[in-house]
Order: sequence, then structure tokens, then C-alpha cells
Amino acid sequence: MRLSAVERRAVESASREALPAGSRVLLFGSRLDDHRRGGDIDLLVELPEPLSADDIVERRTRFTARLYRLLEERRIDVVMTQQQRNDPRAVVATARQHGIELAHT
Repeated sequence: MRLSAVERRAVESASREALPAGSRVLLFGSRLDDHRRGGDIDLLVELPEPLSADDIVERRTRFTARLYRLLEERRIDVVMTQQQRNDPRAVVATARQHGIELAHT
């Protein structure tokens, strides 16, 4: 996994600050491969319960903004879904299958 301890702590901090209790954050994508270089930070956020569309946008925005401040505006992609729910998006299936948990609020 190509994520420093500082980056992992930033994800944990932003999660506690912006996401509801019980949320999980998984790292997926190119940052899982130690032999690659560069790449953005791909995160899957699994929410513990349904939220309104407005609340999802607000929490995603707050989470991402906090990460940008902590990580000096590195490229970050955040995908949000609900835990224990079928999500037809291929990106969600890939993240759930191969992702590494970084935070659990």
C-alpha cells in the first residue's frame, strides 16, 4: 500500500470529522500496488444508513475538503455507498473486493 502514515492519519481524522458513526473508508485502486508510482487516492466510503441526497453531498464535500487541507490538495477520488447494500457500480464492487480499510468511525 502506497499511503504514508501521515496520509492514513489524515483519512482517519477527516472520517471522524465529516462522516456519520459506523462509516467505513477503504483505499482501492493504484495506491494498493507497491510497484506503481503516482496516482490519485481512491477512497470508498460506506455509510451505515441511508442519507438524503443533500446530506450525502454535504458529507462528501466536507470529507474531501478536509482531506485536501490535510494532504495539500493531492488528487483524491471519493465514492460513497451504503454498507450492506447491493450497489451495481463496478467501481464499488472492485473497491469492496480489493480495498483496504483505512478508517471505521
